[in-house]
Amino acid sequence: MGKAQITFLGTGTSQGVPVIACKCKVCQSLDPKNKRLRCSVLISFNNENFVIDSGPDFRQQMLRENVDTLSGVLFTHEHKDHLAGLDDVRAFNYVEKRDMQVYCTEQVEVALKREYHYIFNGDGYPGIPKVNLNRISKNESIQLNAELKIVPIEVLHYKLPVLAFRIGDFTYITDAKTVSDEEKVKIKGTKTLVVNALRKEEHISHFNLKEALAFIDEIKPEKAFLTHISHLFGKHEDIEAELPPNVFVAYDGLKVEIEL
Repeated sequence: MGKAQITFLGTGTSQGVPVIACKCKVCQSLDPKNKRLRCSVLISFNNENFVIDSGPDFRQQMLRENVDTLSGVLFTHEHKDHLAGLDDVRAFNYVEKRDMQVYCTEQVEVALKREYHYIFNGDGYPGIPKVNLNRISKNESIQLNAELKIVPIEVLHYKLPVLAFRIGDFTYITDAKTVSDEEKVKIKGTKTLVVNALRKEEHISHFNLKEALAFIDEIKPEKAFLTHISHLFGKHEDIEAELPPNVFVAYDGLKVEIEL
């Protein structure tokens, strides 16, 4: 069908890297690959762009990548590090003279209407973002346009349902601790896999390195990238030195090509 480009807008955990007031070697590193904004990716295909999650760094990410057109935002879940930048879609409303298409589960919709009550209260204030909510679930694929289809995949972030997304031969998973056998079926055959790997030590709601590598070994993609990385994990170059040949540490600004 064609090729799309994935840009890693952010690859850090909820606090980002560097962490405020932290003096650790990772946070003090001058290597740009150790500076990580909150997790998000940009999907670009035929001059049309979509983002997965708009966290607190959304504005900065759009400016850094010179994004001047955006057709929609897909949300994985309702935590603040994934939805705190929604207000800034109003810049695209103004330039493109259209509502922003937002794709989310019912649970995320409830959170958006709570966090952004002024968008949805109907008072018509002219300075608010204009969004059109599209309800999605793990049970149905999403047709973003005539050629771009997304398959939602449910993972668990401790007990919280989170959506991962498959686009062609690419699967993006953030904030996962467990994935059911039923949902793994949707991931099988993925050539490029992105999966969260918070740190080496175990965590209650995220894969650690050992769990992420075991998951990658089970799925057997051609390439895998680790994301949602904490400053506790270590420096970028030190992490990469420990990885299998087909596994890489994602970094902010990284671009990969995928088959649709």
